[in-house]
Amino acid sequence: MKQARSIITDGHVDVTRPLTPSTLIRGTRLLCQRDRALAANVRRHGPPPLWARRPGFATLVRIVLEQQVSLASARATYARLVAGVGRVTARRISALDPAALQAFGLTRQKAAYTHGIATRVVDGGLDLRALGGAADASVRRALQEMKGIGSWTADIYLLMALRRPDVWPDGDLALASAVKQLRNLRRLPSRERLQRIAAAWAPWRAVAARILWHTYLKERRARQAT
Repeated sequence: MKQARSIITDGHVDVTRPLTPSTLIRGTRLLCQRDRALAANVRRHGPPPLWARRPGFATLVRIVLEQQVSLASARATYARLVAGVGRVTARRISALDPAALQAFGLTRQKAAYTHGIATRVVDGGLDLRALGGAADASVRRALQEMKGIGSWTADIYLLMALRRPDVWPDGDLALASAVKQLRNLRRLPSRERLQRIAAAWAPWRAVAARILWHTYLKERRARQAT
């Protein structure tokens, strides 16, 4: 994917250009100027990591494996997959039977999803390389045509692999928990309420998500250490 020189032109954010370490810091500073609660999190825990992932099939598979499980569990499953097949490519995965993928620790459902996505990549039905220059909405449509890819998976791919600056991943429980604490809410906010809250952080919603994930992880580790 061709890297853009700058995400910001004449004061406007180009939401199709990937975040870089410098624009992540710029977005963090701008959000801290607008939102005191986010600023307090950054003062307490420091700026968030970029958490960039390499665009492509292997990353998409990892995100599918992360659906509705812990990151540690998904990492373990992905490691078994790599140990079994070597480099995770669409051609190698499509050549296997879904049952063979289950032998590496994938659930029956995720084995079917992974095999189906691999087959579509190999036959040209899904061109992951072309998504690098597409608008966010076009990327979502292309990905969500694949069985097993919903809005959360598509948004995480946009946010971490394509590093789009203004993506808010619907349905992320860690973000819901972090926003609950940020806004001192009595219960976890609904998806609709989260969207309304996140709208105030545009066009840096992906930066706000990173700040909140960073806070969530830091504070969870602190609780576990006590």
